[in-house]
Amino acid sequence: MSTEPIADYALLSDCRSAALVSAGGSVDWLCFPRFDSPSVFGRLLGQDAGFWSIRPHGEFSSRRRYVGPTLVLETVFATPRGSVTVLDALVLGDGTRGHQLGAAAPGVLLRQVSCTAGSVELDIVFAPRPEYGLIQPLLQGTAAGLLARGGADVLAFSTPVSFEVHHGAAQAKPVLRSGDVLGFALHHQHTWENPPSYWTQQDIARRIADTLTGWESWSGMHQNYRGPWEDLVGASGRILQGLTFYPTGAIVAAPTTSLPEVAGGTRNWDYRYTWIRDASMTLQALWVAACPDEAGKYFQFLAAAAASQLAGGADLQIMYGVGGERDLSERELPHLPGWRNSKPVRVGNGAWNQRQLDVYGELLDAAATLPDYLADLEPETRLFLADAADAAAARWTLEDQGIWEVRGARRHYLHSKLMCWVAVDRAIALADLLHAQERVPRWKEARARIRDSILANGWSAGANAYTQAYGSEELDASSLLLCITGFLPADDPAMLATIEAIDQRLTDSRGLVFRYRGADGLAGEEGTFLLCTFWLAQALALAGRTQRAREVFERAAGFATDLGLLAEEVAPDSRELLGNFPQAFSHIGLVNAAWAISIAEDANREGPRPP
Repeated sequence: MSTEPIADYALLSDCRSAALVSAGGSVDWLCFPRFDSPSVFGRLLGQDAGFWSIRPHGEFSSRRRYVGPTLVLETVFATPRGSVTVLDALVLGDGTRGHQLGAAAPGVLLRQVSCTAGSVELDIVFAPRPEYGLIQPLLQGTAAGLLARGGADVLAFSTPVSFEVHHGAAQAKPVLRSGDVLGFALHHQHTWENPPSYWTQQDIARRIADTLTGWESWSGMHQNYRGPWEDLVGASGRILQGLTFYPTGAIVAAPTTSLPEVAGGTRNWDYRYTWIRDASMTLQALWVAACPDEAGKYFQFLAAAAASQLAGGADLQIMYGVGGERDLSERELPHLPGWRNSKPVRVGNGAWNQRQLDVYGELLDAAATLPDYLADLEPETRLFLADAADAAAARWTLEDQGIWEVRGARRHYLHSKLMCWVAVDRAIALADLLHAQERVPRWKEARARIRDSILANGWSAGANAYTQAYGSEELDASSLLLCITGFLPADDPAMLATIEAIDQRLTDSRGLVFRYRGADGLAGEEGTFLLCTFWLAQALALAGRTQRAREVFERAAGFATDLGLLAEEVAPDSRELLGNFPQAFSHIGLVNAAWAISIAEDANREGPRPP
């Protein structure tokens, strides 16, 4: 089983697929050609599931960084005899810049090793295992390197040095001296496509430089946030771009599957899909940390993926594949032991066909974030958005599984009612753009009824807070969205009491926030959620408590790795990061909380406006 700490991994992305590289120089996760494709390297989830390691032989230390505002990784290895620098990149399309980042990406992983001092013997092991480690491919030598064939995958491994092949793995121990440079390339194709290409040393050097320039162009064009924590917000924007599937604009929740919520536990899910639940907060983060063009493309993907479902009377689906796929049926991979023996390893996500009524609100709230884009929407999309508001108005009284995809009995979750209110509230504001003015009276009636219901049934006198579900005294971090969505002002006494209750009673000893603490129909426990901690910071900022908001923000942001990456959770009894990684929702929470604190602090400096 894999024991490498989750925090030790770096993300590589070509805006189509992703790789995770350990601090020790091993590519332990790589899916080609899409985020949700079967892995080629999967040692993250099982020792025998494949990896590609480049490291010094013997004793060494390492340090790493992203080169400038890019996702090109630089790792410096120091040994008693010398040092080498490794550059790792999933290569972008040749000459692609700015908004085109990810176009024509060829599906190639490049690794370039430069000796900067003394001499260093390298230990290089190339052990591909397609289809999540089920296949040990045939490796054969060629004039330019190695060719790996197995199942539907063909891999061309370009190397300037000779490798010895044993039992489906290739190994080399070249010695580099100061000034020496070795480049390696791994090109993936399917068996029915053109054969993969071998790359020359000149090609590798040029395309690494081109990939650096491509990322720099995107960052220079998109990242204009100026305010507190600029570096973290900038890094989060690049991570969100790295989690974007360029052909459609879909953003995956994370590039991994089955990294657990508790080490050794069973709460292990596949996050390589895109959730409507994340939509409105994602778009707001893209406005701050990226640019409106990415936000518009993402919204168009969501609208297109979901548009035909309501017409047949079905519930709106909560998540989709990055190409718009709907059937995300879940299955287990029993041959993989999982990270730190966290079983089962799952692919697909069984929550795809759950009823979650909050999705209507997230979709309409996302639309309200992009009013300039709605003018150009096709009539069918406008009709779909209006129908989504109608569905929220008609279905808000139903029970569902809620935002956290509880796999137990349906309940009247407060957050679901809230987001149905958001759906009709935003639809009323957008009625002219949606050409739906005749629906406004019934939307207003529904909005009033939902509001009255939440105020009457969502509050618990026993908990002195708005709680997880009607009739419950259990706290839930999603209640913070009552003020973040504008349902209540953050300084409303009941809202302040809710913020205080979550801050005091739904946190661990460090002040990190749990999603909830009650039974949810699943075995085991989970860690604290970084997203929920950022929600608390955002709510405090909206309430004008900026100093407290800063404290909470910095507590959560302190769990970013040396590369600025955030996981989903933090173990309650240690600083260990847990869950699929890096987690888009955590980075979205960071961006939106930083922005809210920045706005609140600016308002405090300006002082109260004259009457």
